[in-house]
Amino acid sequence: MDLFGSASLVPLRKKSKVTQYSHSLSTHEIKFSEVVLFIMERKMGTSRRTFLMDLGRRKGFRIEDELRDSVTHVVAENNSCSEVLAWLQAEKLRDISRLHLLDISWFTDCMGAGKPIQIENKHLLEVQEHCSSNTDLQDESAAKISQYACQRRTALQNCNGLFTDAFEILAENYEFNANKGPCLAFRRAASVLRSLPFTIASMNDVQGLPWMGNEIKNVIESILEDAESPKVVEVLNDEKYKSFKLFTSVFGVGLKTSEKWFNMGFRTLEYIKEDPTLKLTKMQKAGFLYYNDLITPVSKAEAEAISLAVKDTVWTFLPDALVTLTGGFRREKQTGHDIDLLITCPRPGKEREILHKAIDQWKKQDLLVYYDVIESTFDETKLPSKRVDALDCFQKCFAIFKLHKKRLDTSISDESQQSDKMQTRNWKAIRVDLVITPFAQYAYALLGWTGSRQFERDLRRYATHERRMMLDNHALYDKTKRIFLKATNEQEIFAHLGLEYIEPWERNA
Repeated sequence: MDLFGSASLVPLRKKSKVTQYSHSLSTHEIKFSEVVLFIMERKMGTSRRTFLMDLGRRKGFRIEDELRDSVTHVVAENNSCSEVLAWLQAEKLRDISRLHLLDISWFTDCMGAGKPIQIENKHLLEVQEHCSSNTDLQDESAAKISQYACQRRTALQNCNGLFTDAFEILAENYEFNANKGPCLAFRRAASVLRSLPFTIASMNDVQGLPWMGNEIKNVIESILEDAESPKVVEVLNDEKYKSFKLFTSVFGVGLKTSEKWFNMGFRTLEYIKEDPTLKLTKMQKAGFLYYNDLITPVSKAEAEAISLAVKDTVWTFLPDALVTLTGGFRREKQTGHDIDLLITCPRPGKEREILHKAIDQWKKQDLLVYYDVIESTFDETKLPSKRVDALDCFQKCFAIFKLHKKRLDTSISDESQQSDKMQTRNWKAIRVDLVITPFAQYAYALLGWTGSRQFERDLRRYATHERRMMLDNHALYDKTKRIFLKATNEQEIFAHLGLEYIEPWERNA
């Protein structure tokens, strides 16, 4: 498959094989088949879990890679019983009541004995006897929900989509009307509900949750009673909301332009495109020209193909450069509206050579249909921004790439083929944001560009209000010690803030 056309013919790299420690592939003899273990990765980390699984298998234990109905014993580390139950509930096993929920101490004692040992009280997870009912679990979960998204784990699975979708519509409408307070309130509430391991079934379930104001509770109550909110229905039928939603779907069109077009009487994109008096920016012209492509979701495969093409070009100039796919795809989303790539180089200053050389190469290969370079405005003498939504000052390129599709099916008749050629092209336009960062700031840039937006907003708010620090995509400043805190990875940033590390795929706030 020719993804990028003949001008960019670079052999696709084969993905390196990752060693899988699955039970089905294990070469170790199973001595204790009646005990089926699952070791939770939560709060443990991948490396330690992999080591413990391999150790157990070498001792003759049957250990599953994934949580299955065959599992009899769940082993956790630094997790309470309620936390484990909440996680198990989200996994939707047929019957969790039969499971033994055990502390890692039971596993290590088994390893020492070389066989499964009798379960004692010291091996039970904390407060196990008090957390078996669903109601108690929900009450305890609600009491422990932090007001900050950076202290909540939010996977892609959303048990409360009916509510959060409604909140997002209302938040968007408030944003279109420049009403920042209620907009933020609904987005915070949506973020909280996304993190819950259970579905809201009654108003009692939201008691004790942060950011549940009266207006938000009224919307929840309406949905619980009638499966929809009259307030949401009203917004969806509102002419201004529908117009703004349509206008902002065009690449390069923001709220100010949408307001202007709405006040001029425009309601459809066709009339805007046909009006000769309107002066569109270069970005907006590209947005209209490739509109159908750009509103089509970008798949994970397309993102990886673009990422590979960018790497191949960048590595011709700087073989040691790092090119990282960030944004929603790093959070394990399968689709997105664009592709964010973070580029750096371990050799100080070398990253400044990358962008313009790469653009020249892509122009020669006819891979760019639009690009706009924003040069760096970073000033290392300035402190991190106090604004939670502040943009960073890195060198950037907002581009539209050509991603070539499969060649036309040769089985199609010549006549049909000619007709297809007149109506279609063999490539898709895809939005790509390239961000160039100095290596010393890479960890902070990676954290910031991974998102989600609400997670990053709360991370900065937490730094300011709870730690007397200032955080942005460039640095972390401790106002008490009056020093910048260095970090070589995201884990160190979380440690500076006194936060438990949260994996990228648990930041979908």
